[in-house]
Amino acid sequence: MHATALSTFRFPANTCIPQAQPKSHEAVTEQSPGTEVMTDLASVKAATIDPHLSLQQAEQAMIHQGVRSLFVVSGFPCVDGLITLADLVGEKPMRLVNERHVLRQDLSVADVMTPLAMLDALDYDELKSSTVAQVIATFKKLKHSHLLVVQAATSQGPARIRGLISLTQLERQLGRALPEAMPQP
Repeated sequence: MHATALSTFRFPANTCIPQAQPKSHEAVTEQSPGTEVMTDLASVKAATIDPHLSLQQAEQAMIHQGVRSLFVVSGFPCVDGLITLADLVGEKPMRLVNERHVLRQDLSVADVMTPLAMLDALDYDELKSSTVAQVIATFKKLKHSHLLVVQAATSQGPARIRGLISLTQLERQLGRALPEAMPQP
């Protein structure tokens, strides 16, 4: 079988044409669909890290990838948990240093991450019919900084993490802080 080549074209000299840009997180309201505040992993590659790496390596990975959280993965495709910037610079590492009598550089991602079993998850189908106000109410109720979004198993495949909702990103998109939804220390 012989395929036909696609048509091509060239721009005139000195043409100014912008590159496509990733979808920006635009301002949302409480009436916006709940999915507007979700990082959709069907559109954006998940940032991951190995649980055995150091906190310094996790911080560098976040900087390099431009994110504030990483999925912790020891064996692809299974997610072990989540590590956030707050986990790296918050009280958790210092508490472990004092409890274990070790240096901070001796701690690994596994030491400070939030295990999968400790993360609250939303059902993707329920989120699709929700509003941002309902997502806010969920953050207020749970007092967590992140929510996983899980898509149920289908005939095409097993259940999977479809997305992540960050309280910080939600606040950024709303254009205001939600102090009543902040996690408790």
